[in-house]
Amino acid sequence: MTLSHGRHMLAIPGPSIMPDRVLQAMHRPSPNIYTGELPEVALSLIPDLKAVARTEGHVAMYIGNGHAAWEASLVNVLAPGDLVLVPATGRFSHGWSEMAARLGIESQIIEFGNRSALDPDLVLEALDADKAHKIKAVLCVQTDTSSSAKSDVEALGKAMRATGHPALLMLDCIACLGCDELQMDDWGVDIMVAGCQKGLMTPAGMSFVFFNDRAQDRRAAMERVSSYWDWTNRANPEEFYQLWCGTAPTHHIYGLREALNMIIHEEGLEAVWARHATLARAVWAAFEAWEVGGPVELNIRDRGSRSNAVTAVRIGKENGTRLRTWLTENAGLTLGIGLGMGSDEDPKADGFFRVGHMGHLSTHMLMGTLGSIEAGLTALDILHGPGGLDAAAQVCAAA
Repeated sequence: MTLSHGRHMLAIPGPSIMPDRVLQAMHRPSPNIYTGELPEVALSLIPDLKAVARTEGHVAMYIGNGHAAWEASLVNVLAPGDLVLVPATGRFSHGWSEMAARLGIESQIIEFGNRSALDPDLVLEALDADKAHKIKAVLCVQTDTSSSAKSDVEALGKAMRATGHPALLMLDCIACLGCDELQMDDWGVDIMVAGCQKGLMTPAGMSFVFFNDRAQDRRAAMERVSSYWDWTNRANPEEFYQLWCGTAPTHHIYGLREALNMIIHEEGLEAVWARHATLARAVWAAFEAWEVGGPVELNIRDRGSRSNAVTAVRIGKENGTRLRTWLTENAGLTLGIGLGMGSDEDPKADGFFRVGHMGHLSTHMLMGTLGSIEAGLTALDILHGPGGLDAAAQVCAAA
């Protein structure tokens, strides 16, 4: 006998739970891709995407995942032989750097491990030491979805601008756009990349590169950018097909339009941020209670460095895989794997898991997730402290 029947709960750090409204908006025949409603709907996405990013700059839309946005951002402003500075806070910081290396771009990595956010002062020290201005950009991940570390982009961006160093600040918000606060223009971010499948609540398949005029000036100085990745026509198309460099992702456009209606025009972005912050605190409260007397441990100890989108948890060798398997088979709940958290003692990261709390998420959905986790801890005899659900409920009740 299993209690996993019923609607499955996907509590991974993306793709997130998709609203029925979004799925219904996508459930239609293929539309005319040349004229009529589709071009109008697609162009209506642009101001709302910029509103989510809090920018007056530009946005280029791509058919692809977050890795596609990584590559697009790199090739528009960096050439082989250029140097970038990478403050690394987890697997995805290194992933962006590795992609840069495949393009002939050199990386100078400042390693902060996978248990802390970046230190802006150390980044500034590296820039200050770069008297010849060889560093062309800083590749920063706001929330690294592997470690769940959230860095202080505001402090970093404002400090970089104050130094006068010409390096661009390039920001990965793939894990957290629409969940963790972002003020792209006010914080001095030149380029930001994101995907549609997490906080934007749309099935995976679209990604975005936001950029300001400073980044566009760098693009204008590039000798060569491939026609597909070039953001120039995508951001300022003379013809609709140029927006996508070919056929548009028709059904994703309708789905994203509905998601942005919910985020921008109904709930409101500030309210979305506040909801995510409250639900994240509920997650932390539960795990902080469960930490007492057992192997459960939040990966990021400093609350100010924890993301409102995802929480990484340490639970002792093999317990992570055991718990995730039990929850899938017995509770109809899927948690995220311990991605990028392996070590010599635990190469497959079996002692880790991640809880995604992003996008279309309510109190009852979250409390069901936490209650199922507690049931799994109990069923598997994994030592944990009492009162986790009570602590989470108190956070939600006080909102």
